[in-house]
Formats: sequence, C-alpha cells, structure tokens
Amino acid sequence: MQNAALATTTEDETELQADFCKEISKQLRAIDTYDTYQGWSDAKVLDPLILTKERKREIPIIGDPDEITIARVKAFYNSVASLIEKKTKLMAVPVINLSHEGFGRAFVIVGKLIVVEKILRDVHRFGFPSFAKLNEEGDKMVGKAVELIEAYAEVANL
Repeated sequence: MQNAALATTTEDETELQADFCKEISKQLRAIDTYDTYQGWSDAKVLDPLILTKERKREIPIIGDPDEITIARVKAFYNSVASLIEKKTKLMAVPVINLSHEGFGRAFVIVGKLIVVEKILRDVHRFGFPSFAKLNEEGDKMVGKAVELIEAYAEVANL
C-alpha cells in the first residue's frame, strides 16, 4: 500500500479544502511527533486514509491493525469531535475502545449525551474510497451530532 502512487485530481484538490479534510490533516500532523509530515501536502498526509479498490485488495481480509492505523482512526474521531465543538461551543470527547484484533466501538460524548456511536470492525482496513467520501462521512457524523445536541440540549449541557 505504501508504494501506491499518490495522484490528486482537481476534484481532490477541492475536497482537500473542505473543513473535514483540513481538520483531519491538522489532527494527523498533531500526532506526528517526529516531524515526518513536515513539508508534506495535505493530500500526502491524508493519502493513507484513501483505500481505492486496488489498495483494499492488497490488505488481507483478516489481520490486526498496527499502531499507525489505530492512530488514523483516533484522528478521524478527534476530527469529528473538534468540528462538533466548533459548531456547538460545547466540549466533545471522543472515546475509542478497540481490541487487538481491530474490533470495538467509537463514541463522541457531549456532556452526558452520546452524539456519535459507531461499531468498528476490521480496523486494519480503515479508510475511504476517496477524499469526497471521507468528507461526506465526517460531515454526516458531525451534522447528526449537532442535531442531537440541539434536540437534547439539556443533556448535552450537563
């Protein structure tokens, strides 16, 4: 997967300017303690999250996630939580519980309200077919979370 060529199109460049891609790029750069990503474009930083059909075929069906993949999953949910905070001005906390085999759950909690709940399976294959799908999934989670917070504001403010 590491040897796959990085190809960004004009459409991808537009998607990379979206709030969610900017936020997840920021989150991934924040956990880069060795400055590996210094000087890299957002497209190159986010490239491992893009699993085309060809890339997905290279990953075994059964496998344990490595630490880098787990960090990407955490960065994804940290991005969701961060954008929820920006939109609602309430603290959002991501909680991820994973087994060593890559199964578990992810939550984002605001106050006493669970605003995002996702069952995680096959985390070693975590990724999205395109930058557009990455943005779509992230924006959908953030949008639903904001709706829940508005509907149950009293619980979210506890």
